[in-house]
Order: sequence, then structure tokens, then C-alpha cells
Amino acid sequence: MASAPQARLEAQVPAISPITVANTTPQTMEPKAKARVTEAFEDVVYGSIAGVVGKYIEYPFDTVKVRLQSQPDHLPLKYTGPLDCFRQSIRADGVLGLYRGISAPLVGAAIENGSLFLWERVGRELIYMSGFTPRHENLSLSALWLTGAFSGAFTSFVLTPIELVKCKIQVPETEAGVVKTQLKPLAVIKEVYRHEGLRGFWHGQLGTLIREAGGCAAWFGSKETTSKLLRDWNQIRWAAHMTPVELEKKLADPLPLWQQAVAGASAGMSYNFLFFPADTVKSRMQTSPIGAAAGQKKTFGMEARALWNQAGIKGFYRGCGVTVLRSAPSSAFIFMVYDGLKKHFPVQ
Repeated sequence: MASAPQARLEAQVPAISPITVANTTPQTMEPKAKARVTEAFEDVVYGSIAGVVGKYIEYPFDTVKVRLQSQPDHLPLKYTGPLDCFRQSIRADGVLGLYRGISAPLVGAAIENGSLFLWERVGRELIYMSGFTPRHENLSLSALWLTGAFSGAFTSFVLTPIELVKCKIQVPETEAGVVKTQLKPLAVIKEVYRHEGLRGFWHGQLGTLIREAGGCAAWFGSKETTSKLLRDWNQIRWAAHMTPVELEKKLADPLPLWQQAVAGASAGMSYNFLFFPADTVKSRMQTSPIGAAAGQKKTFGMEARALWNQAGIKGFYRGCGVTVLRSAPSSAFIFMVYDGLKKHFPVQ
């Protein structure tokens, strides 16, 4: 039995409520959960806006690329190169003809870039959750290349139907070379569904998967690698005339605008060049006729063999130069717009 002084002492010490202890954990975790949701929202919205800006810049070049890639393997080549394709296209349809079918790609660019930045963030979270990298540390460059591949693989399933509609509008000829009436996205969607069902929208999925998984590893990886090299270069330049405190503060700021552009341009060029052959085969698959004129649908391997027999390795790189050229400013703007929106318009 406790003595009277001891009882008085115990009465003065407040009891710890188990309910109070249990409630502290959710309260401390809630801001972190909200921050992750907010960041995911920014990835989708700002990535979509950046994608639309980039698409307006690159679309005429993309039209030329698809027309060069999709020339039939059993007929003489219609275009001798990118400049000839530009010339013939403008002569036939005017400059606006190079923007034929842009409505579907604009939607696609918004979805694609929003999806890419979102899934890349999910990939980072998975690496942190796995314990491969402590959460307080920045991911290594190899891990960032991996998150890029993860992002591209998931995005490819969203992108294939959109690209199929885009390709069929951009190349309005049948295999016999007969010019068709200008197609609209809704008309193409109805035609594909009527003849091939839902499965028809994923014709060329393997090519998109190879291009996006490999290409996005290069896209995010090259951007981060180039950014790191530029930060290291800045540190060497600035260290000579700055105090350690000033240098640390300066390095914490975003890269100068022109360096962001260089990093973004390197990302776009790497993405488009490294896996261009897979994109060529995909474009040929997705511009094949629909319905009675289609005949047997070629698989990825069948289309690749036919192209090899027709033109050898050069055939897989038709339109590569113009594609890499347009990807530099396009990707530079995508990353600059995305990073700028996140910096100047953070979602509270």
C-alpha cells in the first residue's frame, strides 16, 4: 500500500492516455501524405501542360518522320529524304497540312507527359520503399535511369492507341498509294473498332513498349546526368570567387535557363536516337490499311523482316535525322516549362 505522501505525488503526475499516444502518429504522417498527393497532382497537371507546348513545336517534323517511315516496302520510295517530304507535303496540303491530325496528339501529349512524370515519381517512391536508397539521400544516376524505364513501360499502354489514331491521320494513303479523304480522329476510332475491336487499338504495342521503356530511361537519365555534369562544372567555376556559404546557396538554386535547355535537349535526342528502329517498325504497323484492304496483319517481327529485306539497316533509320533535330527544342521546352511551373506555381 502506498503511503500518503507517495499517493499525493502520484496524483500530481498526469496519467498518459493511450488514446493520446495513438493519435500522434497519424497527425505526424498526414502532412507527408498530403505532400505526396500534391506532388503527384503537380506531375500530372504541369507535365500535361509541358507536353502540349512541346507537341506544337515538334508536330510538323513528326508528320514528316511518320511519312518517311511508313513508305510501302513493295513500291518505289515516294520521298527521297526529309526536305523532299517537307516540299511535297507543303505543295500538296500547305503548311497546315503538316499539322493534320494534331488534335489527337495534343490530347496524347498531355496524357503522355503527365503519365511519364507521375510514373517516374512512383518509381522513385518504390526504390525508397524497397530500402535500396535511404529516403534522406538523392537517388543515384543508375536508379534514375531505372525509374525512367519504369515510367515509359507503364505509359506505353496509354500511348499506343493515341499514336495509332495519329499515324493513320498523318499518312492518308492506302498501300496502293491512293489518296484518301482527310480523316478525323473520331472516324478513325470508329473504323478501327468496327474492323478490329478494342484489341486493334493496341496494334504496335511491342514497338511502343520498347521505344518508351528504353527511350524514357534515356530521357530522364540523360537529363539528370547532364544536369549533374553542369552542376559540377558550375561548382568548379563559382568556387573561385564565392564563400562556402554563398556557394552552397547558389548550388541549391535551379540551373540557369540555358543549362536547363541543354539538359532537356540532350534528353530528347537520346530518347529518339537510341530506340528509333523500334519506332519505325511501330509506325509501319500502325499505318497499315484497315478492313478489307488490310489482308493479314503483320506482327512486329514480320514487319521488321520486311523492312530489312527492302532497305537493310538504313530503312530502320528513315526520318531519324529530322526526328532527333526536332526533339532537341521540344524536350528542352518540356523540361523548362515543367520545372518552371513547379517552381513558380507550387500547389499549396
